[in-house]
Amino acid sequence: MRISNRDIGVNYPPLVIAEIGINHEGSIEKAKRMVLDAYHAGAECVKFQSHIIEDEMIPNNVIPGNADESIWDIMKRCALTIEEDYEIKKMVDDLGMIYLSTPFSRAAAYHLEKMDVKAYKIGSGECNNYPLIEVIASFGKPIILSTGMNDIASIKPAVEILERYNVSYALLHCVSIYPTPYEFVSLGAINDLKNSFPNSIVGLSDHSYGNYTCYAASALGASILEKHFTSDKSWPGPDVSISIDPKELKELINGTNAIHAALGGTKSILPEEKPTIDFAYACVVATKNIQVGEMLTSDNIWVKRPGTGEIKAKDYNKLLNKSAKTSIEINTQLKWDMIK
Repeated sequence: MRISNRDIGVNYPPLVIAEIGINHEGSIEKAKRMVLDAYHAGAECVKFQSHIIEDEMIPNNVIPGNADESIWDIMKRCALTIEEDYEIKKMVDDLGMIYLSTPFSRAAAYHLEKMDVKAYKIGSGECNNYPLIEVIASFGKPIILSTGMNDIASIKPAVEILERYNVSYALLHCVSIYPTPYEFVSLGAINDLKNSFPNSIVGLSDHSYGNYTCYAASALGASILEKHFTSDKSWPGPDVSISIDPKELKELINGTNAIHAALGGTKSILPEEKPTIDFAYACVVATKNIQVGEMLTSDNIWVKRPGTGEIKAKDYNKLLNKSAKTSIEINTQLKWDMIK
């Protein structure tokens, strides 16, 4: 998958998405502050949400599990205007970052397409909203799809739509509990997604506290990591309680880059280990003066550092009960031509 100039996949460091979402609570000043703080923390990508409320839902009094007001009131209060969306996107573009936004309705999807976004993020609640997925897929751009509240069976029709439209796509394992207890994170689902959808990039959208599970997901091959983000954990906001701050975001980026660099390889001796070999290996040495023809035993040879000798410790037993071809002084590293 490629978004703007960023290649995404197992051969590249994970793309960390700082999800600002609606933590700005409708304040463009807060939104801009979070963009800048994410940028200075090293983030390549920030994500918002696009809510055109009348096309998204009917008036209702449903209260989310992590809130004390209705979802209608939350979105009404927290949605940025269309003009503000353009202003934020320009700021993100000018900083050289990737702007993503999640459309929660058909009108929002068309709005983002007019903004010329480079890719789409689809939230877990829309993973089985196949009509909306088809609208977004018809734009022909990369799609990142979260899969919380869905199993393999309900994800499959969404993937079939994405593949029918021949768009590159990623599936993010997600658990839609806010916060997600560690015992419910279920990182084994990453392998389930890999095995069930081999054409997909796989990642994690995480709602647990801190960075621990993202570090683990990175080691398991997650190529995209998404975390809610805020500039200040004392701010009010629907997802602030499960958000990471700029310090944690920087740690997440640096940490997962390091983990990615450490992955792969085989159990072999590296050329770069040679300086350590020279002092750390043991070689066979004379522990006494040895005369010509004298038999070599554990009484007159043993293994000692450094590792610069010709006969390493691994060959010690091969020398026992052989005889010396030459005289050998104590503390001399043995060579094969000294042995009959």
